[in-house]
Amino acid sequence: MQKKWHILFCDEIEQACPVTEFINQCPPRHQVKVLRLLSLLEEQGPVLPRPYADVLYDGIHELRFTLSRTKVRVLYFFCYQKFIVLYYVFFKATQKVPEKFIKKVIDYRTDFLERASRKKLEESWHAVF
Repeated sequence: MQKKWHILFCDEIEQACPVTEFINQCPPRHQVKVLRLLSLLEEQGPVLPRPYADVLYDGIHELRFTLSRTKVRVLYFFCYQKFIVLYYVFFKATQKVPEKFIKKVIDYRTDFLERASRKKLEESWHAVF
């Protein structure tokens, strides 16, 4: 299936992306699982159903998966009808996603959209791929 969306691993210029660090620290079999889910997210975007993904609020979404019986959530947002920006990852220990994690992603999204225009993202995407 052709990918309709492009995943961006948050802006790594100022600091390392928590999602990238998480994937790099996973054992190879977990990396494969996470990368398959990310590929599915690229293909289906906002229509990726539960149990894989869910909408939290204010445009923040979660990618939902389990690694070795541990629930993991990756928080992300969509921008410019083409990009998915992954920003935060955590091990889920409570029933609801903690507000502080959602707020981090909302704050990051505000900053990101002030710095990154659609044109700039498309140009940098095409330069890399």
